[in-house]
Formats: sequence, C-alpha cells, structure tokens
Amino acid sequence: MKKYGLLISGLFVILAILLSGSQVIAAEKTGFVDIREVMMKSDAGKKASADFKRLYDKDRAQIQAKEEELKKLKDEVEKQRAILTEAAMKDKEASYQKKFRDYQLLVKDANEELQVRDQEFSKKLIPEILKVVHAIGEREKYTLIIDISAIPVAYHAKDKDLSKQVMEELNKTYKPTK
Repeated sequence: MKKYGLLISGLFVILAILLSGSQVIAAEKTGFVDIREVMMKSDAGKKASADFKRLYDKDRAQIQAKEEELKKLKDEVEKQRAILTEAAMKDKEASYQKKFRDYQLLVKDANEELQVRDQEFSKKLIPEILKVVHAIGEREKYTLIIDISAIPVAYHAKDKDLSKQVMEELNKTYKPTK
C-alpha cells in the first residue's frame, strides 16, 4: 500500500515539474536511490540477513525432520497395505493425515514468522534510510530523489544514483536497537 502511495506522489511531483516549464526543469537536481539495495547491503541489512538465515536454518531442520517422518510413515503404510485389515489401514492413514496437517502448519508458521521478522526489520530501517536520504537531499540541494525500487524508472543516470552514499551514511549513523 505504501508502495503505491509513493508511486502516486512521485508521479504527481514529476507531472508538476513537467507542467511548470522547461526553465524550471533545467534548474532541478534529481537523484535516485534504491532503498531495497540499501536495506540488503547495509551493515544493518547484512546483520538482519544473517539472523534470518539462522532462523531459516533452524526451521528448515525441523521441517526436514518432519518430512522424513512423513516419508517413513507413508512407506510403512504402503508396505503394510496388503496385510492390514481395513480398520487398521484406516487408522494408519488417519495417523498419516494428522501428521501431514501438523507438517503443513509447521511450514506455514515458519513462513509467517520469517515474514513478520522481515516486516519488523523494514519498519525499523526504512525510516532511518529516509532520514539519511532527506539529509543528503537538503545538504546537496536536490529537488527530487526517487526510490527506483518503488517506482519503475525506464532510465536513470548511474552517476545520479545515491544508493552507495546513502548506505555509507546509514552505516555510520544507524545503531540498531534490541
């Protein structure tokens, strides 16, 4: 939702600049930043990525253990299909179905937990990135800085990309809180 708000407001700013005349455009100073790249490559982003990897690896180990258990149970059911009574077979299949549902819940919960962690991280870091972008814009007299990760841009001059500068300043100023 925020992405579309940024897109719409960015388009209105661009439209206002275009409608205000070519003399004003010549005096404008526009920069570009890739906030997603800054989030991923900054020191804070790298730390969060390592935390996500540890959490993912822990969840993956549990999920793989459940998968192995399910595979063994299914193989057991298939091997015993010919010798089990109908009632015993239904019990085995019901047991398998219950364990399969538990497995699906485990996977769903693990994915949701990773998503929540990602959203929490973004919620903390994006305002800090925007503060740095604003400070650079004020200091270097930019009229407009566009987030190319949020707004599709057909072309932008690479020498006007401020992502590296934003990342460096963010690394100096941002101290994550626990």
